[in-house]
Amino acid sequence: MNTTGHIERDDLVLFAMQLLSKEDAAIVSTHVESCPECLHELAEVQGDLAVYAHTVEMQAPPASARERLLKQVAHEKKVIPIETAAEPALPVRGFGGRSSLTEDDLPPRGFAGRIFPWLGWALAAGMTVTAGSFYMQRAALQGSVAEQKDQIAQLTTDAATAREVMATITDPSALRVTLTKAQTAPVPQARATYVADKGVLIFQANNMPALEPAKVYELWLIPANGSSPIPAGTFQPDQRGYASIMMPPLPKGVQAKAFGVTIENEGGSQTPTLPIIMVGA
Repeated sequence: MNTTGHIERDDLVLFAMQLLSKEDAAIVSTHVESCPECLHELAEVQGDLAVYAHTVEMQAPPASARERLLKQVAHEKKVIPIETAAEPALPVRGFGGRSSLTEDDLPPRGFAGRIFPWLGWALAAGMTVTAGSFYMQRAALQGSVAEQKDQIAQLTTDAATAREVMATITDPSALRVTLTKAQTAPVPQARATYVADKGVLIFQANNMPALEPAKVYELWLIPANGSSPIPAGTFQPDQRGYASIMMPPLPKGVQAKAFGVTIENEGGSQTPTLPIIMVGA
């Protein structure tokens, strides 16, 4: 602690790097729990170390530096007996009338003083795990961004395809073709135009198949009031399957519920022969 009763910043740095002894680390840990100022400063130290570890280029210390460190550690572990003679004063170039530097003039060699010469590479080595964690998080974020870019690209492609489909469907110059099964006979179709008040009927049929000899098609008007069907004429299709009935004699004012076609004997019939092969309402 310093004279104000707080932990020195150098010791907080060593504590954050987990380089203090267990006893000193316990003292610092106990103190910061009850000292907001030291806790705040420790947080700043940890943040600075994290930034430094994230940006510094990781390099192993040179072999010579490692050898010097091992020698220094071995030297620190030596026990100097009390009766050992005092070391001679170190000769230095005189300054201000002083020709030598005594041991009292040297700063105390505390734990911080021994470790700070190696702070440059020791800090980087001590924060390897933190830097690795940051690297993994960054890699995960990059993967997530790449996946989102792929999704956006796919959505953009889908939107462009949808616009092209809509433009094709609504293009007035587009050629529209209906395809059917090859070599399939066309489906018979017929259309009746009827004016009930005048009793006028026009009937046209297409793709009608040819009939057996002595057979004809007959058209029937089926009244809306439920009375019996009224014969509206017979017809034979030509080679192209086309046939028509133009204004057959029908009573006026009969409302039609539907029209139907049956196959009858040549000359027609007064009542329809089932089944009705075509019907329309």
